[in-house]
Amino acid sequence: MRILSALSILLTVASLRAESLLPPNARVAVIGDSITEQKIYSKYIEAYLLACTGRGDIKVFQFGWSGERAGGFAARLENDLAVFNPNVATTCYGMNDGSYKAYLPEIGAEYEKNMRAILAGFKKVGVKLVAVGSPGGVDPDFFTRPTIKGEIYNENLAQLRDIAKKLAEENKQPFANVHDTMMSALTKSKAALGKGYGPFGGDGFHPAPAGQLLMAQAFLKALGFDGEIGTITVDLKGQSTASSGHVVKSSQGGSVELESSKWPFCFDADPKSAGSNRSILPFTSFNQDLNRLTLQVKNLGSAKAKVTWGAQSKEFSREQLEAGINLAAEFTQTPFDAAFAGLSNAIGLKQTYETTLIKSFVTHMRVVATEAAEEPKVAAALAKLKKKFADEHARMDANVRKSIKPVTHTIKIEEIR
Repeated sequence: MRILSALSILLTVASLRAESLLPPNARVAVIGDSITEQKIYSKYIEAYLLACTGRGDIKVFQFGWSGERAGGFAARLENDLAVFNPNVATTCYGMNDGSYKAYLPEIGAEYEKNMRAILAGFKKVGVKLVAVGSPGGVDPDFFTRPTIKGEIYNENLAQLRDIAKKLAEENKQPFANVHDTMMSALTKSKAALGKGYGPFGGDGFHPAPAGQLLMAQAFLKALGFDGEIGTITVDLKGQSTASSGHVVKSSQGGSVELESSKWPFCFDADPKSAGSNRSILPFTSFNQDLNRLTLQVKNLGSAKAKVTWGAQSKEFSREQLEAGINLAAEFTQTPFDAAFAGLSNAIGLKQTYETTLIKSFVTHMRVVATEAAEEPKVAAALAKLKKKFADEHARMDANVRKSIKPVTHTIKIEEIR
């Protein structure tokens, strides 16, 4: 009995892991250099946290700064994070810290020193959970720096990856292996699509949406998400059911209408262009790891059936449907696409404002902080301006949340004889 009890506890803990790493009322700061300031992987992360988890208590703010190294953020950390007061952070430094040359011990030492300063700064300002990210990688077919070949720079970035992993372990924080996630998919995608496929962007290191999805994947996995969007069970001879986040509104004759407050992550349309995040899916495990909306069908009376979800239909065998198919992976069009696009657009506008807010106002305030403290009129004016910016950001965040509404959709199963 004790063994069964212990096993039950372990299973319960495992089932809650997706929620346990992010605390209640999580405030997530997404931090990094120009790759973060592109506001693509940060947008994917925010969309996932808001729409795919079913949680309404999460807030996200991106702090990307073009050209920055870890030391640059360490210097602005306390000042800039005060605008958001995060308790969770993701970091992605190293691309610039490698100095675009072959690895030298002093490069690693400087990166480690500055990353340690960041982690110490997080403790000081109350950030409890940090997904310590490695740098990504470069695409040798597109990376054309005259000083170094892409293959050699990837060796440098791999050294910095190992330092980031060591620091994460020392600080008992999760490690986001951005480098290996990207490089593994790059190798597989090049073999299938050729050297002209550029998921890491036209310059080989500012990733296109395909590469940015890989970055988001690494961070979301590090934050502990198990990928269970939901399970819908259709019993053709009984009652249809759905897991938390999904409600069966009606069920009749193999047709089930649902209302879902947890959305699957949705992708761009193009299956081949690196400008579409869908194109990288065959070469990575995003859907398996993070995006499982499972349909199970019981008591199917034929060897196969046609499943219609929204405007698209596909055929599956009885064995596939009994085991469960991942709707998010099997269907290239979903009833959630329009809602997800609206949410992504709202997040993009908000994150663009965050870049302006940080780079045009917040960071510069540390320069005049002393003078402002000595001049009441200046301090009052700055306080008024700060409130104005905060109010505008709150309005934009509210617009994001208005985009998140339950989606009503229908699944129809037709036996094929």
